[in-house]
Amino acid sequence: MISVDGLAVEFGSTTLFKDISFVVNDKDRIALMGKNGAGKSTLLKIIAGAKTASSGKVSTHDGAVIAYLPQHLLTEDNRSVFEEAAQAFSGALEMEKQIEDLNNQLSSRTDYESAEYYEIIEQVATLSEKYYSIENTNFDADIEKILLGLGFLRSDFTRPTSEFSGGWRMRIELAKILLQKPDLILLDEPTNHMDIESIQWLEEFLINNAKAVIVISHDKAFIDNITTRTIEITMGRIYDYKVNYSHYLELRRERREQQQKHYDEQQKFIAENMDFIERFKGTYSKTNQVQSRVKMLEKLPIIEIDEVDNSALRLKFPPSPRSGNYPLVIEEMSKTYGDHLVFSDVSFALERGERVAFVGKNGEGKSTLVKAIMSEIDYKGKLTLGHNALIGYFAQNQASSLDEENTVFKTIDDIAKGDIRTKIRDILGAFMFGGDDWDKKVKMLSGGERTRLAMIKLLLEPVNFLILDEPTNHLDLKTKDILKGALKDYDGTLILVSHDRDFLDGLVNKVYEFGNKRVKEHLGDVSSFLEKKKLDNLKELERKS
Repeated sequence: MISVDGLAVEFGSTTLFKDISFVVNDKDRIALMGKNGAGKSTLLKIIAGAKTASSGKVSTHDGAVIAYLPQHLLTEDNRSVFEEAAQAFSGALEMEKQIEDLNNQLSSRTDYESAEYYEIIEQVATLSEKYYSIENTNFDADIEKILLGLGFLRSDFTRPTSEFSGGWRMRIELAKILLQKPDLILLDEPTNHMDIESIQWLEEFLINNAKAVIVISHDKAFIDNITTRTIEITMGRIYDYKVNYSHYLELRRERREQQQKHYDEQQKFIAENMDFIERFKGTYSKTNQVQSRVKMLEKLPIIEIDEVDNSALRLKFPPSPRSGNYPLVIEEMSKTYGDHLVFSDVSFALERGERVAFVGKNGEGKSTLVKAIMSEIDYKGKLTLGHNALIGYFAQNQASSLDEENTVFKTIDDIAKGDIRTKIRDILGAFMFGGDDWDKKVKMLSGGERTRLAMIKLLLEPVNFLILDEPTNHLDLKTKDILKGALKDYDGTLILVSHDRDFLDGLVNKVYEFGNKRVKEHLGDVSSFLEKKKLDNLKELERKS
């Protein structure tokens, strides 16, 4: 059991949150929710011991292990993937080395009767007892199982970690955490940069193997599947619901409706009393009553309504210029990098207005095919863009094309046309740019902020063929809902590369699966594709058995 008691965080005169208390029990799987800036990541860091609270404490039982996966990693090293994952057992491996060193000393010494010899024997006995009391010492098998589950190939095990992108390095850190078998796992956006199959594997691992988990995530399906409890941080306090995320949304809506009702009743009560005070404040016979009501109103605690979710903001893409019947036709395409074949014999055509998802493990060629469509790389085969196909392209590196000397507001103001110009501030707010951010130059923004700004810019450009590569990274749930609503109303052709099942659900009517050097077409939405994949996996399991 881990206890959080009376935590508060203050920055000068600003209070982020105060008097936060709750208990984490064995087998709790908690979703930590709240709008951006509410203090979710700060709370995780305090529980992990990476940050100090202004007041309050976190209490754990003796020997409790808390493992923390932050949202951004800054570590660099020259170990191989397997060696880095093995650092999870660094304590045990150090003991193993000490035992080996001591045994070597015993075999080389001849002073069998000396005090020093007997002291070494005692050290070996003590260390060996401690080493063999560890629950599982078959480290190599555990490391292999976790790395394979997270999407690494056996051929990756000996590659230096420096060869891997930030997303894959995040998986290595996650592997180290899972291998430690901690009492509490703290995860801040663990599914960013993970493909659907790796996310499903992580879900099953956390459900079946984790002792306790607290997770921050913008992946609705992921948190719904793994969590049994939801803690919301709002307006400096918490609400603790013993339910999963979807049920929590219903209860939160009911709570806010009750707050609104009580707030309206109180405002009516205040207005009636203020009216009485104004009417009779000069009347001698009513002096006592007037003063009594003034004092009563001064002491009256005003009912607060928790932060209102303003996701009602609707964004609409500008009307799409009409394209030809087939904006994209690909015939017998293949792509290699040196001796490495990414995919071959890819052939398909997209009709005007069709909406498709590219899914599959990372490294199977989804982004590679998008780059081929955008003429960023060469390939074998034939690719034809249809008549008047105007492509709007979003990828994580699109942010680098922004003018760094422009302000946030000017970047959007320069391309906004018509009525949308009156909503620029609302749009910036929906994508987590507050008033203090509007005058910031692009060069002052973080990577995530630049990505969000590039997304807004794309939303306002009149195109008839949208290609979005992982568009939901760095977006919170509210902003993702706004983007999803805009894409539902979009009347052009759409390709979505994403691992976010909830986001894809309802947006596409065809799925292209990348794997085994091929691209396979699946008719139907993402939910039906996943159901079919589970059956396929079961058949494979039966064949192996």
